[in-house]
Amino acid sequence: MFKVVALLRPDGKWQSMNHVFKSGAWEWHEFLPGETEGLKKLAMERGSYNINSWIKKSAEMNTNSVVIDTFYKGAEWIAGSLVFKQDLVEKDDNHVFHFFLAEKFMITSDLDFSVLGERDYNLMRIQMGNCENAIEGFSVLLGEITTSSLIEIDPFEVRLNDLFWKMKKENSTSILEEIYQCRHELLVLKHLMIPLKEIRIGMEEAFGNIAAEKPEYKRTCLKIDRGFAVINEYQAEIDTLIKLEEVVSTHRGNEIMKTLTVLTTLFTPITALGALWGMNFVNMPELEWKYGYVFALGLTALSTIGLYIVLRTKGWSGDILRGKKRYSFFK
Repeated sequence: MFKVVALLRPDGKWQSMNHVFKSGAWEWHEFLPGETEGLKKLAMERGSYNINSWIKKSAEMNTNSVVIDTFYKGAEWIAGSLVFKQDLVEKDDNHVFHFFLAEKFMITSDLDFSVLGERDYNLMRIQMGNCENAIEGFSVLLGEITTSSLIEIDPFEVRLNDLFWKMKKENSTSILEEIYQCRHELLVLKHLMIPLKEIRIGMEEAFGNIAAEKPEYKRTCLKIDRGFAVINEYQAEIDTLIKLEEVVSTHRGNEIMKTLTVLTTLFTPITALGALWGMNFVNMPELEWKYGYVFALGLTALSTIGLYIVLRTKGWSGDILRGKKRYSFFK
């Protein structure tokens, strides 16, 4: 099915690996970082392909890029760089690998499978051994990378479910912060999926039906589509949470302003009467009244109660004197 040739450095350490599949039908040349000599030697052997240009560009590239060449029929290729792993918190904590893909061979450089989690590297190579060409084999590789991203998406279901019920219990800045953290992480995962989709479309653009009709290519296409479908659905749920939080916050903010307005209105009589009787004019008849103090208290109470009844009758007081019910958004 396939054989693996490990190239060794003079000091005896493992340097790179050549995988030969289907009795020489196609090959995978895998290089570690900095192995420019091995890449240049391979470029000389594959002189009909512009591998040297890819080597120079990939040495300086640490972001996503895709280049397609279909000028020579039968010698089409697609090459570029792919950020296949990105930390969800630290921007600079990412991993990039470079690839060159033709029908009969593919080259990868700086591909570190250990960062993808517990992936069975040997099982992937066995799966590649059933592939008819390098295009299908590269589809298997993209499928493994896509699976790694899908595994990271799965915990969002639990987190979002918790957020749904937290929002019903309380409406606070901490909940809003958690919602936006989830949204940011989901955007990072979606940003990882977009280049996979571009490469998938680029493979079909470069190789046509040679790629499109292969089962592994179709399987990888479905994985990528599934990833986008899940991300879009979770993104829609998060957007709904944000809108719901905004509506609840706006309503409660309006209720607070209404409360402050009503309380200010209710205290207007005592404020006005206090200002009136707090004056220091010489001729103030009320100061001589025997029951002036009782009269002042009664007038203040009656005017305050009367004002509250007017507000209540017109429906301007709303629910401000009622406490918020548990597990309720508005009541």
